[in-house]
Amino acid sequence: MTKKMPSGFQTVTPYVIVKDASAAIALYKKAFSAVESSVLRGPDGKIGHACLTIGTSKFFLADENPAMKSKAPGADGASVSFYLYLDDADAAQKKALSAGMKELMPVTDMFWGDRMGAVVDSFGYKWNVATQVKEMTEDEVKKAAEKFFSKAA
Repeated sequence: MTKKMPSGFQTVTPYVIVKDASAAIALYKKAFSAVESSVLRGPDGKIGHACLTIGTSKFFLADENPAMKSKAPGADGASVSFYLYLDDADAAQKKALSAGMKELMPVTDMFWGDRMGAVVDSFGYKWNVATQVKEMTEDEVKKAAEKFFSKAA
């Protein structure tokens, strides 16, 4: 019997569309140690579909293709961002910056218990890099959020 989902996948698999998928794959390998498991190229040499893994999570990637109504984000960025849980957010941020990404937010201890920073790649996607530094209950997070937002007001 055929499985409903391929091995190694979870219910939600992001699909990233970019203007230069080969360059994106090279960047994600350098910045996040992505592993490429498959790449299918069209007759024009553009990537029609690729599968990459970062840590324990898979995602798909392809060059934009107007005929398939697949368009990369504009200059103002994408409405999608990625949240990566990694062993060391500080090291991950440094690695992403050295790979050519731009810093949006330095790595900081967040009120919900993560240490998190943010970078944007040259394709317009935001990547949040985080390490959980404190396990918190939902109630503890709510109280910490109230305190945080009362200071921000």
